[in-house]
Amino acid sequence: MSAAPTSTTAALPTSEQHGIKAHSDGRFGFVPVQTRNDRFKSVDVADFAPVTGREAVWKLSPVAKFTDLTAGELDGAPYDVASTPTDGVAIDWVGRDDARIGSVGAPEERAAANAWTSFEKALVITITGEEDKEITVTRAQLGTGPRGAHAIIEARPFSRATIILENTGDARITENLEIIVGESAHLTVVSLQEWNTGAVHLANHFASVGRDAYLKHVVVSLGGSIVRVNPSVRLAGPGSDTDLFGLYFADAGQHLEQQVYVHHDAANSRSRVTYKGALQGTGARTVWIGDVLIGRNAPGTDSYEQNRNLVLTEGTRADSIPNLEIETGDIKGAGHASATGRFDDEQLFYLQSRGITEDEARRLVVRGFLSEIVQHIGSKPLEDRLQAAIEAELRSTDEVRAPAPTEEN
Repeated sequence: MSAAPTSTTAALPTSEQHGIKAHSDGRFGFVPVQTRNDRFKSVDVADFAPVTGREAVWKLSPVAKFTDLTAGELDGAPYDVASTPTDGVAIDWVGRDDARIGSVGAPEERAAANAWTSFEKALVITITGEEDKEITVTRAQLGTGPRGAHAIIEARPFSRATIILENTGDARITENLEIIVGESAHLTVVSLQEWNTGAVHLANHFASVGRDAYLKHVVVSLGGSIVRVNPSVRLAGPGSDTDLFGLYFADAGQHLEQQVYVHHDAANSRSRVTYKGALQGTGARTVWIGDVLIGRNAPGTDSYEQNRNLVLTEGTRADSIPNLEIETGDIKGAGHASATGRFDDEQLFYLQSRGITEDEARRLVVRGFLSEIVQHIGSKPLEDRLQAAIEAELRSTDEVRAPAPTEEN
């Protein structure tokens, strides 16, 4: 195995890794790191202090439940993947010395750095050819031991493809995915989490979008105990464009988290972020943090992000935090929105007044709420499958809401 890549940033004091840094005049203690892009980064796990849960990136996560992924030794060996041979798509394992590794991003937290330090080979999916193509890559045999992994998706200039990353079975994994979208390429990446009940999945996706290129990134989280998928997209070339969609449905005791970051770093770039989630059952927890940075080099930017959460039962919690930083006044538009609420009583009344039962009316409202994301995926078989999965979740909602049977004398 080759030597690990060197750290991209010298190790910083623990305070700065927690999201604060020393005041510039040295007299007033510490102040928060002001710009999202200034966070400490390193590919070496030794550069990060042990995780406490007080860090900015971990403060809303149940860190005590995955200490083995942030502090323990990880199995970094290649694993089994299944896919169907597709023209214009090559899947290979490459060594750590491959030039593409580290070309897009670097870890900002210890779990990602632990994965980066530990992986032996990276899984690479390379896309060529201007015709549309679709491929599903499935992982189903990762086991219950702690694992670290690294993958790369490279869309060569002018190529077009939809890549579906399907995750099922058991897993305790922390991983990094680098996505390279070449000039005028058109790429859709769908990350589908349908893990078994006890699975823990921590993932960071780093993407770079080139001149006049387009990336559609979709995160669907339904299964698993703790799932944390954090996409970070840099719009690096003039005219670059991205849509980031997310759909999640948290059940009792489930933690589903996503921290989204879009960095506009080139002129006339566009981004849209839309995440929607539903929660049901005691202890169901979701976290969405959306950061957008419009940099000094990004005049003509057009950006908007939004998160919506629908609470179906008591005992749930949804955190939703949008953030917007603008470093240039020459933009087309920028904004954000966030909302968390229960059913709209007027919608339910309208449907019930037309002879629809209350339970069916609720299912219709939730189905319509989440279908907006499903319909954007662009793969009819996957869209149909996800609609069926949502229906299954809604049937379990009826069971959660159903009153307990009373005993008869």
